[in-house]
Amino acid sequence: MRDVATRSIAFVAVPVSFGGPRMLPHHSRNLPVALPLRSLTPAPPDPILGLTETFRADARPHKVNLSVGVYVDDTGITPVIASVLEAERRLLAKAGSKGYLPIDGRPGYKNAVRDLIFGPDHEIVESGRSATAQTPGGTGALRVAADFLLQTGSSKTIWLSDPTWPNHPQLFSMAGFALRTYPYLDESGRGIDVSRMLGSLRSAAPGDVVLLHGSCHNPSGVDPDAETWAAVAEIVADRELVPIVDFAYQGFGFGLREDADWLVGLARPGLEFLICSSFSKNFALYNERVGALTIVAADPSRAGSALSHLKIAIRSNYSNPPAHGGDIVETILTDPALRAQWEVDLAGMRNRILGNRAALVKALVDAGVPGHWDPIQRQRGMFALLGLSADQVARLRDDFAVYVVGKGRINVAGLTSANLPYVVGAVKAVIED
Repeated sequence: MRDVATRSIAFVAVPVSFGGPRMLPHHSRNLPVALPLRSLTPAPPDPILGLTETFRADARPHKVNLSVGVYVDDTGITPVIASVLEAERRLLAKAGSKGYLPIDGRPGYKNAVRDLIFGPDHEIVESGRSATAQTPGGTGALRVAADFLLQTGSSKTIWLSDPTWPNHPQLFSMAGFALRTYPYLDESGRGIDVSRMLGSLRSAAPGDVVLLHGSCHNPSGVDPDAETWAAVAEIVADRELVPIVDFAYQGFGFGLREDADWLVGLARPGLEFLICSSFSKNFALYNERVGALTIVAADPSRAGSALSHLKIAIRSNYSNPPAHGGDIVETILTDPALRAQWEVDLAGMRNRILGNRAALVKALVDAGVPGHWDPIQRQRGMFALLGLSADQVARLRDDFAVYVVGKGRINVAGLTSANLPYVVGAVKAVIED
């Protein structure tokens, strides 16, 4: 195996030329109205958010939306959690400035996010070999990561798990990456095919980028165990790959530190990687768009160099991040009493999801729905795969007004005591037909 201490990301800017200016014709009555925009045929809807639009237009009163990853309580409402309400009261009382934030966000927010990911006593924190930038949500972090890597001379090939979040392929292909996939699930769809997954990653070329789900794999809810994470880290180091960890659900699975178990494998001296954080789920701040991109470098000097390139990527994209959601997160994480309240709020959401998993499995088994359902109870996070065909997914929507995506990916948090019996009955009908 290569010495991991020599593993590095080339933080060297690569100039890009887009050619000379394109002259547009002056307005003329003889020119077609649509000349400048030559291809505006309708684009396909987003596979998840587009389905939500269809759901909203569905007039059937018994409709159920399990497609989008949004936490709801047992009444079907996405609540504003208590710690967030208190943080907003404090922010309103302060009535601070609405001036621009720094390109990479507020220092207090960045430090709080870093400590949340690693824990304040982690070697990465104490050594100062990481750099964090505030971003508009986890999706914003992923796009900044893509731009940063290409801007600094990265390989243009990225490896994604099959399956993965539907926006991953779209986002990275639009950024300019060539997409490759590594197999993830076994034939049952309830576990990881470790041998095939590791074998595929070993075939990646040195310098290739690999996207890893830090916890609560989307769409399956199936996560690697410690042994598998260690094996992935060995391949990353040996093949000199560049990992991006999509860490959108910290604390939504089994706990804040439990969901960071992947760090044991990747956080080793000399190994450089990127982490994309989102606070949509664990703070229920969906429409505030709060996230962060953290780069772990080999040493503090390289972390500082990375941050300088991150600022260029951000400045040329959205210039600087929005403030309000980040201020809420910083207020909560830096106040001991609010932090304690937030952890109670988070545990309440997490425990409801875990309870829903158990209730779903029991209902499927009690109803005699064909399939092997027990592993769903042991999975982590919001999502589970029912293993349905495209026709069965379509029939759930068309005949029963139950909206799911992919191979029957459901948002477990979207189940309530009122809709669970109906959903299970609909699933049984499409499977047995």
